Order: sequence, then structure tokens, then C-alpha cells
Amino acid sequence: MPERVVRPEEPDPEERGIEARLRPARLAEFIGQPRLRERLCIAVEAARGRGEPLDHVLLHGPPGLGKTTLAHILAGEMNAPIQVTSGPALERAGDLAAILTNLPPGGVLFIDEIHRLTAEVVERLYAAMEDFAIDLVLGKGPAAKSLRLDLPPFTLVGATTRTGVLTGPLRDRFGIVERLEYYDVSELRAIAIRAARVLGVVLESDGAGEIARRGRGTARVANRLLRRLRDFAQVRGEGRIDAALAIRGCAVLDVDELGLDRSDRRILSLLAEHYGGGPVGLSTLSAASSEEPETIEDVIEPYLLQIGFLQRTPRGRVLTARAYAHLGLIPPPGTPGDGAPPGGEDPNDISPRGGRRPRGPYPGEGEVGPRAVPLL
Repeated sequence: MPERVVRPEEPDPEERGIEARLRPARLAEFIGQPRLRERLCIAVEAARGRGEPLDHVLLHGPPGLGKTTLAHILAGEMNAPIQVTSGPALERAGDLAAILTNLPPGGVLFIDEIHRLTAEVVERLYAAMEDFAIDLVLGKGPAAKSLRLDLPPFTLVGATTRTGVLTGPLRDRFGIVERLEYYDVSELRAIAIRAARVLGVVLESDGAGEIARRGRGTARVANRLLRRLRDFAQVRGEGRIDAALAIRGCAVLDVDELGLDRSDRRILSLLAEHYGGGPVGLSTLSAASSEEPETIEDVIEPYLLQIGFLQRTPRGRVLTARAYAHLGLIPPPGTPGDGAPPGGEDPNDISPRGGRRPRGPYPGEGEVGPRAVPLL
């Protein structure tokens, strides 16, 4: 399938150089996350005042919100060098020891996808974070010896999208744990304007608004849309991105006004037109859409859940009334968000987003439910 412009996951190697140019260098330049920025500013100033390394930091949240950017900013604010690696790259305890022993005093080690560290590396990381020492075992069998290496004080910054996968002892060793939230439209608009200035793109205020509305609450998506619209403006326009050009360009990219692309709309249409709005199990939805279950669960569903188009229930995925309205379809009775469900109103039967939970009977996973009725 074609590359998704609105994908929030880690960029391709070719895009990393561009993303590095767009990253702010200081906390004062970082847009959005105001409470998080304030707490980090206090921690940085206090550590600098004491002449100590910053406490270990764990940044978690959905992809594309700026965890890697904040890691580099923290290193810059502490005037410390940064060593960047990732969980899958540290396969053995020796890999971790090689990096830590080469860190200068006060240095920053950034581990992206820290939830993917092996159990062996995590065990060695406990002592490294707490005692600034690492224990290694040399040799095997009766002749094996334990060697403890002292490490210079350092700051570990970990980034993860799945904080629940981390072991409790590892989480507890982070003195600062912060979650990054999705950005609102005004923040994404400011991010797009700043990125356009860095890239030398002429971006009108209304054009930045159109990008922000389609940015899915994610800085990475907004910046990627800006770069694609820059190409569109260069070839099909006059080099200037205004609202009209942004709308035309997003239509060519198959991104609608809410930031949904063809993959998102296909999942919604399958649920509405073939399964009566659900509930539908993940395996059934995967087979019907020819998408991998992991792709649906980790890439497509999070944003649909965020904007209230989809609900997860014990029996499967269920469409809401908002999703039907976006598709131009009339929701069947009992759809979450369309009013009181059949059989009377239960004040305790409320979904997390305020819609009513669906009540049966519903078709099974392999059955076809009542089709939605198109709006006239």
C-alpha cells in the first residue's frame, strides 16, 4: 500500500536529517506541553544550581509528540554531551557497559524504545542508574568472575510508547516521569509556522490552520504535511501555501479535513457497511481490511479512539455516531452517542467519551449486521 503521510511513527532515515533541523534547541523554544515544560525547567535549573547531573527522566506517550526532541533539549540545557541509542540495539550487557564507560561525567544517555530492552540489559541497568556502577560476569562455569565497573554520574533519558511494559523496578528508578499529550490546533499551527520559517517556506496563516486541523494532534504529522505541501506548492502552485492550496494538496494526498486518510476511512466504512457498526473482533477486521492486526491496533486505531469515532469493548470494536456522521451515514439504533439506547436509559451505562455503550443483540464476528442507511 502507498506510504501514509499521516503516520505518526518513527521517520525513515531520509527524514531524520530534516526532522533534526526542525527540532528546537531550548525548552523556551519548545511549543506546547506547558505544564511539562515548566516542571522540566525547574528540574534543570535546580540541577545546574547544585552542579549535579539531572535526575533520570522517563518520557512516555504516543509517537511523534517530541520525546526525542526533549531528550536533546535536556542535554543542551545541561550543557552535556548526549549519546543516542535504542532498546533493540542494546542486545547484551556488554553493549550497555561499552556505552556507559565512554560517557563523560554528567553526560546524557538517551534510549529510545526503552521498553524493548532485553531482561539481561535491564538487570544491569538497575545498578547503573542507582549506584553508578555496572556488574559484569567474566567467563563461564566455576571459573566465572564478577567485575564491578564504576561509572561517572550520568543522566538516563528513556522514551517509550508503552510504559506499562516496563518493569516496576525500572520505572521506579526514574526520578522524573512525564507523559506527553496530544497538541491542540493552535499549538500545531504555531509548530507549522516555526517549521516553515526554518525550511524557508512561505506559509500563510490560514494555510497553517489547515495543516493544524489535519495534524492529528501530532507534531510529526503536521511537519510531514508541511513538507508534502511545500512540494505541491512548488509544482502546482506559486510556492506559497495558503488555505486554498493546502486544501487542494491534502485532497491529492487523500487526507480529509480531520486528518483521516484512505486506511482510516476504509476501516470505518467496513465497520459501518458490513458489520452494522460492530462489535467486531480485531482478527475479523484484519481479514476484512487486509491489514495486519498490529497495524490496526498500533497505527490506525489510536487516532480514531482519540477523536471519538471508535470504541473498544470486550466484544470488539464499535463505531460511534460521530463516525457515522463523518461518513455521511445514519447510525442504527443503539449506536454510542446517538441518544438513549434501546430498553431505557441507564445512567451508569456511559462510555469514557460520553456516548452510551452499545447494547445487544449484535451480529457475531462472522455475520453481517444491518447495513447503515446513507443520508439523503
